[in-house]
Amino acid sequence: MGAAMRRIHVGNALSAFGLGFTVPYLYVYVAQVRGLGAMTAGLVLAVFAVAALIVLPFAGRAIVRRGPLPVLLAALVTAAIGALSLGLSNSAATVLLSASALGAGQAVMQPALATMIVDCSTTETRSRAFATQFFLQNLGLGVGGLIGGHLVDPTEAGSFTLLFSIEAAMFLLLVVVMATVRMPRAPRLTDAPQQSAGASWKQLLGNRAMVQLCVLGFVLFFACYGQFESGLSAYGVEAAGISTSALGTALAANTLVIVIAQFAVLRFVERRKRSRVIASVGLIWAVAWAVAGYAGLGDGSQAMATAAFISTYALFGLGEALLSPTLAPLVADLAPTGMAGQYNSAFALVKQLALAVGPAVGGPMGASLHAPYIVVFLLFSLGITVLAVRLGRQLTEVQNHPSAARSRVVAQSGAAAGQAPAHA
Repeated sequence: MGAAMRRIHVGNALSAFGLGFTVPYLYVYVAQVRGLGAMTAGLVLAVFAVAALIVLPFAGRAIVRRGPLPVLLAALVTAAIGALSLGLSNSAATVLLSASALGAGQAVMQPALATMIVDCSTTETRSRAFATQFFLQNLGLGVGGLIGGHLVDPTEAGSFTLLFSIEAAMFLLLVVVMATVRMPRAPRLTDAPQQSAGASWKQLLGNRAMVQLCVLGFVLFFACYGQFESGLSAYGVEAAGISTSALGTALAANTLVIVIAQFAVLRFVERRKRSRVIASVGLIWAVAWAVAGYAGLGDGSQAMATAAFISTYALFGLGEALLSPTLAPLVADLAPTGMAGQYNSAFALVKQLALAVGPAVGGPMGASLHAPYIVVFLLFSLGITVLAVRLGRQLTEVQNHPSAARSRVVAQSGAAAGQAPAHA
């Protein structure tokens, strides 16, 4: 890794570490510590999603025109202001305004950092770069949540103010770190003829492979991430009788599998077509949902149900480890020159839509419709496999299997070089 990439990865770790301090305790802080009730706490969580949906379409355009670094710095300052004001807020209005600033800043960070990784990597190194990013994000979230859990005291509002202040400090520290990054020269829209925002979105929607990838991404995030802390946890508590401590263990198992498996699966991912890797994730998650079905609908003991439920989260983690070096590099390789920011923002927008719809659909089903919930999401997982196979037909060899295409080019170059003396 070059110096720029090292700073980008430090930035990913710091931002995840800051988020880990507050995200697990946001509901308790708003509803109980500030005494604003469950309704306001629910609105705060919704505001995060709404803010992301509003700013992401504009973020992509800004990244393309101005570059990812200025956009990232603006997002970090906005998130820092939102985090600090959220820790000091004691009314519903100020809490919602602060949450909107924090949510908007967080949302814009994702495509900006992803575009920086694209600009500082090559097709050969991109999968490993995004795998490192995902590894550090999960590690940062886990460590931040662990430390935050020891610092927070539900009876002391000041302890939560401290958490949000630390989060704001992490974002400001990240501003200092990222301001020193020297980005390589990358094509921007300002280098090309002027193009309207509508025309750039029309161009993106005209890319059939990208549209299919967005549909696939929506199903992926809807069937996995959108269920972690809503439908699946509600199903575990109501159908499988899982305790809150066991639920925490399941989430920890998910993170642990990602941290352990992330680099172990890289060789597997790099040697296979990306569409087939994504298809295998659908099959792994189908098995995960079947195991979850056994946990809540089977006739085993409570210990067996708990073990099965924890295994479900671990299997999801294995699938996530396979996706991280696959999805983001594929988005980058589908983007035309200078349009990586637009494509990254579009994919982030799809992710936010799935994360907004997933809990709304899965939460009530997981809590009350136990068997239909498992069947529906098992079918969604199998649908991932089908969509991935169809996507593979739209991709070129370089997009779908860059390492094989590169090896073929090298072999051809070597053959040509070997023929040169004979021709001479």
